[in-house]
Amino acid sequence: MESYALLIAATLNAGTVLALAALGLLINEKAGIVNLGAEGMMLCAAIAGFATVVHTGSDVLGFAAGMAVGAVMAGLFGLLVIWLGTNQYATGLALSLFGVGFSAFVGIGYVQEKLPARAQFEVPWLGDIPLIGPALFRQHPLVYGAMAFALALIWFLYRTRTGLVLRSVGESPESAHALGYNVRRIRLVAVVTGGALCGLAGAYISVIYTPLWVEGMVAG
Repeated sequence: MESYALLIAATLNAGTVLALAALGLLINEKAGIVNLGAEGMMLCAAIAGFATVVHTGSDVLGFAAGMAVGAVMAGLFGLLVIWLGTNQYATGLALSLFGVGFSAFVGIGYVQEKLPARAQFEVPWLGDIPLIGPALFRQHPLVYGAMAFALALIWFLYRTRTGLVLRSVGESPESAHALGYNVRRIRLVAVVTGGALCGLAGAYISVIYTPLWVEGMVAG
């Protein structure tokens, strides 16, 4: 039974990375933008988060650094695609390739370096429940944060006026523009937000999921 609990716990831990990145890309797609550069953003965010934790010892600063790097790279992608009209797919692939090479170059000095033992988290009382406790209630807070954000995003997209505007920008940009909404600006905000979430996912990989730096760790 213990092995099943460990399997479920590991699945939730690994799934958090995919969930954060997928939610970020979902926001992009709802605004009508497809960003294929997620892997590159995650890799750069991973080395940014890892290096920040190495030098500061703060996981929070590591996550913030990862989100900042992801947002900046997504902002560059957004400017190229939304304002300059470059091809979304080609630009995304170029961003991905750039991220792979740049993260490998920057991370040379951190290869095989490990972070100190990670703090263990547990929900009081619930973490002691046999099987369920180790499987569900001994996770990093970001695991629960990703779940909560997924529910909040669904509510935001389909139950709020702002979510309706975001979806209209993606589905019918001409109509949104006719109603007075700045389509380009809204799309850029969505792209940067999605990039920040991809950056958070990348930082989570190198800081929590696999607390050491290995070249190409996201791709692997």
